[in-house]
Amino acid sequence: MAELSTQNTLDGQTYQFYQHAITALQAAQVPFLVGGTFAFEYYTGIVRETKDLDLFVRPQDTERCLLVLTEAGYQTELTIPHWLGKVSSAAQFIDIIFSSDNGIGKVDDEWFTYAVEQTILDVPILLCPREEMIWDKAFIMERERYDGADVAHLLRGATVHIDWSRLLRRFNSHWRVLFSYLTLFGFIYPDERTAVPDWVMHDLIARLRHEQWNATNARRLCRGTLLSQTQYAPDLVDWGYRDARHDPFE
Repeated sequence: MAELSTQNTLDGQTYQFYQHAITALQAAQVPFLVGGTFAFEYYTGIVRETKDLDLFVRPQDTERCLLVLTEAGYQTELTIPHWLGKVSSAAQFIDIIFSSDNGIGKVDDEWFTYAVEQTILDVPILLCPREEMIWDKAFIMERERYDGADVAHLLRGATVHIDWSRLLRRFNSHWRVLFSYLTLFGFIYPDERTAVPDWVMHDLIARLRHEQWNATNARRLCRGTLLSQTQYAPDLVDWGYRDARHDPFE
């Protein structure tokens, strides 16, 4: 397998920190996946400097993961109890991710089933699957961070390899979010629209037609909070909408 160039952007201290942390987890048999810039380069060919290493673990493995890295000599904390822990060494950081901020993208066994073998930092590891990366990034629409271009690049770099049935299943009742990105994909890359299978677009268009003409049971529900933590505050505070984060699969 070709070496990922992202690791060449790291200074020696950061390289050693990341390498030592992942080998400590492997020695303790804590399952994890590498995401972030390393996985993004693998699927898109785009090389970026990285400010941290993203490790994805199952929720039930989070406590043990942080304990192992504490015993390895690093500062650890459960930063946000429902989805994120952090590990630090001087000015270097590792994010321990076990869900998404909106509560939808919990790391489950399927992430590991479809993970991709790769070597980074001279260590054999598993990368997050492309479908889960698309699913995770599709819901990041903050004013200060919007991952739409990342989603487009992940689609462009992997359309012939995507398990479309599984991707549709991942989005489930939030299929409109995926539909919006696939529509934008055809706008961004007009010569590559056919990379998205016809049956996928026909399926989503049929869902749109059905939903458009059938009443919903939702009453005053705002799903915007699944896309942004802050930008839909007026909807909740001033306009009386219910926050979809209380039941993100409604």
